[in-house]
Amino acid sequence: MENYKVQLIETLMLILGYIGVSYINKSLIDRVLRKAQLPRARRKIIIRAFNFLTTLTAAIFLAAIWGLRQHEIAVFVSTIITALGIAFFAQWSLLSNITSSILIFFNHPMKIGDTIKVLDKDYPFEGEITDLSYFFVYIRTPDGESITIPNSMILQKSISVRSKDANS
Repeated sequence: MENYKVQLIETLMLILGYIGVSYINKSLIDRVLRKAQLPRARRKIIIRAFNFLTTLTAAIFLAAIWGLRQHEIAVFVSTIITALGIAFFAQWSLLSNITSSILIFFNHPMKIGDTIKVLDKDYPFEGEITDLSYFFVYIRTPDGESITIPNSMILQKSISVRSKDANS
């Protein structure tokens, strides 16, 4: 068989495997985290992180199928790891916000639905957290205004958290 046909078959098998692994990961992780009684917002973030890792792995395998040599893939992976390393030290970069999102997820008491008050002398505000993403925390103020705060800023500012569970 011609080389490109083999590559197409391998690509198709990889895509089917990726879909299968993604589905199994999502249902398995969701089931395990439900038993651990983790809030839905936290489960979604963990599933997103696993999907990212699965997609990255599939992309590396796809690159190998279509002819990237091992040392080229190693250069790509080392570049990614270097960029993540820089994220730990770069205070204002986008990568810093991704790193901050991980820290917020594991170490910060706020979650979706909680009301937070940012205790900033120049621009204090208060609102309900509507979403937590890799880069931003999305807040809806009592006036209906939508505010986005970079995750790195959440770690730098003093914040008062009023849990929605405490309000119930």
